[in-house]
Amino acid sequence: MISYLSGKIILKKEKYVVLDVNGVGYKVFISQKTLPKLPEKGFPLKVFCFLSVRENAMELFGFLDEKELELFEVLENIRGIGPRTALEISSLGSLEKIRERVLKQDETLFEGIPGIGKKKAMAIILELSGKIKQISKEKKPAVSDEAEEALVNLGFSRPRAKETLKKVSKEIKETEERIKEALKILGRG
Repeated sequence: MISYLSGKIILKKEKYVVLDVNGVGYKVFISQKTLPKLPEKGFPLKVFCFLSVRENAMELFGFLDEKELELFEVLENIRGIGPRTALEISSLGSLEKIRERVLKQDETLFEGIPGIGKKKAMAIILELSGKIKQISKEKKPAVSDEAEEALVNLGFSRPRAKETLKKVSKEIKETEERIKEALKILGRG
């Protein structure tokens, strides 16, 4: 799973950029609101990524920060929202701003996003309100868990990595050993 890319922009189009990462070009879809914030062709760019795998396509979606990616992952799991729509919604603002508007049931939140009318907006808000409450309750630890970060970098979702690490014996203190045990639990080791 590709979670992060760092490279040079070799092409910038209306909906995506192509990043040269060590001689390999990656087409990364970027939201309409984020594209103008990106540097021009020839400059370096670092993006967090989500790899969408479907029967007939594999697409990368890029985000300037981890919070935007987390919101995208929540949105992408909602029935009726595909990855391209989730990309545009995730660029509407911070999780806190979107959370406020969702909890107020502000159907104008999705104005200007293709394919979302009032009826669909209300359905999304209804489903999203429970999920956003849950995300905002999850507190980030003050000190980052290196084992958790390693599992996320290997392509596991943050919630799955956290749950798996809770199953690892408390007697195992070393980060490397915790990762190995977690991978065994995940059926990867």
